Amino acid sequence: MRSEHEMLDLIVGTAKQDDRIRAVLLNGSRANPNAKRDRFQDYDIVYIVNEFQSFTKDHSWVDHFGEILIMQRPDENSLYEEQKRSHSFAYLMQFTDGNRIDLTLHIPTEDDSIDSLTEVLLDKDGIWADVSAANEEDYVIKKPDIEEFQACSNEFWWVSTYVAKGLWRRQMPYARGTYEGPVRQSLKQMLAWYVGIHSNFQVNLGSLSKYLEDYLPVDLWEKYERTYRNSDYEETWDGLLLMCDLFSEVGEEVAREFDFPSPVESKVWDYLLEVRYSLKQSI
Repeated sequence: MRSEHEMLDLIVGTAKQDDRIRAVLLNGSRANPNAKRDRFQDYDIVYIVNEFQSFTKDHSWVDHFGEILIMQRPDENSLYEEQKRSHSFAYLMQFTDGNRIDLTLHIPTEDDSIDSLTEVLLDKDGIWADVSAANEEDYVIKKPDIEEFQACSNEFWWVSTYVAKGLWRRQMPYARGTYEGPVRQSLKQMLAWYVGIHSNFQVNLGSLSKYLEDYLPVDLWEKYERTYRNSDYEETWDGLLLMCDLFSEVGEEVAREFDFPSPVESKVWDYLLEVRYSLKQSI
């Protein structure tokens, strides 16, 4: 596996030799001094260009970076049709040696904002000198306002009834889709606010809250981890009710911290239990 030094030399060296590339920016975890280092960290690279048609008319130019195991070009992928961008084009490349480069060609616009996790690796025109040192400012947990808190609570309890309906009907794809979708996302948001309270809102939980285990007390993490340990209908019921218990416990603390109303919907709790009990009675 090529070292970080080798990869950055290749990335910056390629730009130096190509007059179309005016600057090189490094984003993401490799620009973050606080990020844990491991073999799976990718290189989030932005090549600043004035146009990218000369690059995209023949994609073989990226072969220079190494032997590609698999590549995705999301701006050409019909799955991402609604996300296509007029000023950027990305090459997501996994190499056979284990390295990965997520390389974006970008034409600057007046509406651009600079990600706080940005390190300037090359600046041919001297226009990126004012970029601040890379930091996590854009990624730390933000304090909720009352509207965000209540929306999160409402979404959690509302969609929990969908999970119950799917389980009662024995429609596992529907039940699991709502369980792992809106219900889990709402729970993760509440857990993030809890972590924020206990870290003075200075913590970055990372993509998909991947660092959550590092910041939750052991007892809360063990509860949360158990919500993933289910596969059949009964276990999914157990997981749903455990999610409700955890959401209520953590949500009450967040509510007290900000003087918000309680997020616990006791009538929904009773309803979920009634649906599960009626299901057992009918079997």
